[in-house]
This record gives sequence, C-alpha cells and structure tokens, in this order.
Amino acid sequence: MIKTQLTSDKVAISLSLVCVLHCFFVPSFIILTPSFMSFSLGNEFIHKLIVIVAVPVSSYALVLGYKNHKTASYLPAGILGLLAIIFAVVLGEEILGETIEKGLTLTGSILIALAHYKNYQICKQLNCSCHED
Repeated sequence: MIKTQLTSDKVAISLSLVCVLHCFFVPSFIILTPSFMSFSLGNEFIHKLIVIVAVPVSSYALVLGYKNHKTASYLPAGILGLLAIIFAVVLGEEILGETIEKGLTLTGSILIALAHYKNYQICKQLNCSCHED
C-alpha cells in the first residue's frame, strides 16, 4: 500500500494536467493538423475518457491518503474538483457553453491536483513512509 499511495497521487495529478492540456490546447492543435487527425483528437470522447479514468484513480488516491494519514483537510478540494470535472463532461458545451465548460474543467483539475499535493505535504509533515521512493 505504501507505493500505491505515491503512484496514485502522481497518476491523479498527471491526469488533471492531461485534462487541462486537452481542454485548452486541442483546439489549437486541431487548427494546425489535417482534418482526419483533428476529428479523432478533438471530439468529446477523449474528454470523457480522461474523466472516466481520472475519477476512479483520484478517488482511490484521496481515500487511500485519508486511510494512511487520518487527515481530511484536502478531501473537500478533491471532492469539489471531481464534481466540477464530472459536471463539465456530463452537461457539456451544449448546455454550459464553451467558457463555463472550460472554466469548470480548469477549476476542477486545479482543485484535484491541489488536493493530491496537499496529501503529499501532509505525509511529509507526519514523516510517514508512504511517499518515499
């Protein structure tokens, strides 16, 4: 379980970054690539796939962090972040509009990354071994 905590936090932070990069840089990439590539990379499938992977990984890491550290101070940020990215995908651009969808995605991703970083900081403060390489 010790290595699992480190790995799950790193994967969750990475998935948050991928979500932000996809949301904000794919439109530029679409403009610069041939149309057959832009269709396969620019559709909502990728966004949904990232969320489908990110939510369970992040949830697992947050719960595991709580079990290891018995500190819940980072959980509200993580939960709000997960809810934000879920709402962004479920409601989509058609209902929310592009600006709000991107805002929810960015806010959610930042909150998730912050929660996992806070979990790491708590681990260092407690001087536990669950994040040591």
